[in-house]
Amino acid sequence: MDDCIPTYTPLEDTGFGYTLSLINGKYKMIIMYWLYGKTVMRFNEMQRCIGNISFRTLSNTLKELERDGLIHRKEYPQIPPKVEYRLSERGQSLIPLLDMMCAWGEHNKPS
Repeated sequence: MDDCIPTYTPLEDTGFGYTLSLINGKYKMIIMYWLYGKTVMRFNEMQRCIGNISFRTLSNTLKELERDGLIHRKEYPQIPPKVEYRLSERGQSLIPLLDMMCAWGEHNKPS
C-alpha cells in the first residue's frame, strides 16, 4: 500500500485516486455488479435490477462508464431503439476488486 499512496502526494495523483475516480459514484459499482456474469443487459432490465434509480441518473452513469472505457454500449438501428450494455475488458479487470469487496462484506457484516 505504501507504493500506492506515497507521502504528501495528492490523492488524485495516485493509482488509488485514479481508480476511485472511475468507480466513485452511487451507482457505478452497482451497475458493474449487475453486468458482471451477464453477456449483455438492456437499459430497462438494468433499471429494474437496480431499483430506485431515475432514468436520467442511470443514463448519465452509463455514459460516464462508457466514456471511461469500463462498459461497451451497442445500439441497434431499429424501432423501438434497442441498446445493450456489457462490461468491457477494462471493466472486467475491476471484477477482482468487486469480488474482494464482496468477500470482505460477507466476512465483516453483522450477524
